[in-house]
Amino acid sequence: MTVALSLLIVAVTVYAILRRSEVRLTLLLGALALGAVGGDVGLIVRTFLATLTNEQYLIPLGCSLGFAYVLRETGCDRHLVHLLARPLRRVRWLLVPGVVVVGTVVNVPIISQAGTVTTIGPVLVPLLRAARVSPVTSGAALLVGSSLGGDLLNPGSPEMRTVSAGTPSHPSGPECAAAVLRLLPIHLAVAAAVFWALSRRGEARWRKANPAPPAAEGGEAEGFRVNLFKAAIPLVPVALLFLTALPRPFRAVTVPREWLVSPPAIAPAPGQEAAAAAALRASFDSRLIGAAMLVGTVLAGLTAPRRAGATVRAFFEGTGFALARIISLIVVAVCFGKGVEHSGLAAQLGRLIAAAPGLLLPAAVALPLAFAWTCGSGMASTQGLFGFFVGPAVALGVDPVTVGAVVSLSAAAGRTMSPVAAVVLMCAALTETSPGDLVRRVALPLAAGVLALLLTALVTA
Repeated sequence: MTVALSLLIVAVTVYAILRRSEVRLTLLLGALALGAVGGDVGLIVRTFLATLTNEQYLIPLGCSLGFAYVLRETGCDRHLVHLLARPLRRVRWLLVPGVVVVGTVVNVPIISQAGTVTTIGPVLVPLLRAARVSPVTSGAALLVGSSLGGDLLNPGSPEMRTVSAGTPSHPSGPECAAAVLRLLPIHLAVAAAVFWALSRRGEARWRKANPAPPAAEGGEAEGFRVNLFKAAIPLVPVALLFLTALPRPFRAVTVPREWLVSPPAIAPAPGQEAAAAAALRASFDSRLIGAAMLVGTVLAGLTAPRRAGATVRAFFEGTGFALARIISLIVVAVCFGKGVEHSGLAAQLGRLIAAAPGLLLPAAVALPLAFAWTCGSGMASTQGLFGFFVGPAVALGVDPVTVGAVVSLSAAAGRTMSPVAAVVLMCAALTETSPGDLVRRVALPLAAGVLALLLTALVTA
């Protein structure tokens, strides 16, 4: 009876999201209802408060979004985009796949998909328009590049923090990102290739229907002088994090642990040493990400010393944005996941996978993709569902970090084809198209990419 009632609550929650209800409110009400069914509403309240103050999310995400705002304030992000877009002006037949690549690269340091679109759009949309690329193809190329998973290569992304915190061994952010790196190239290559083929056919039809060429527009790309120092700054924090994560003989940067975390004032109780060490390492990893973003922030600020006050203000505006738009969604998604777990649905899923082990990875693809498509958030999907797959993965001897990479990439694909996702709406607004047209253009390429992702994961896992 409890399981049936919990399934009904989940179905009502999904239906409400599909009806465009506010995602945070809907997930939180669903979590409270699941807590009531399980007989422990207090569990949801405790989870809400604990997650809201969890440095695993506050420090990395706050500093990452603060850094992204500083890049925008100082113009460093535009210099990187112009540097990446420069070759595309000379090789027009690679323009569409090139836009996908540029979006993916820029999405690594700027972990917000909508932020990535607003960064690259003013540069690339006029370039696409001048090359007579149709609005739908232009918007879809921006969408695929900005939303398909480039941010998952950033150890400070919300999904990588979720995988790190939810895995029993608490791997570092770079280790989680490395698992994504093993899967993303094939996933992206297949999706981009299918998208390119469909776009060429679509462009041929569009040119026949629109024979009169528009006036060439160079946009702000004309005459822009790239500062290589500014262009390199967006990639500095990510580079630092990977350099600190290399094995000992090759590690280029070593950060003493005492620089970022203090040793516990009280020795852990007997038998709790391993848990205390894991918590200390998780705290260090979170603060290391924050410190790397601060290094990038300082370097970006040095490029515009006369705007130091505005740079600091931009940093804290970014941290506020992270709390209001990203961490808040994490909080309610964690609450909803805790409610599903407490209701017994997670245990039912575990038993189903244990009885049919071959369902582990297909379920890790299908469920996050469907949930992200419903709510328009890949991060909420990963946060809410990843924990359900950890226990079954450990029981089957499958690396949970690999499963986390599959969940995260599938959720990103679901978000990219969701008509209610912010990044879809932003791409449609920039190119004056409809979200439905963009979703229809990217749906088949994303399905092909997800299938390639699943096959790759089955082979490597």
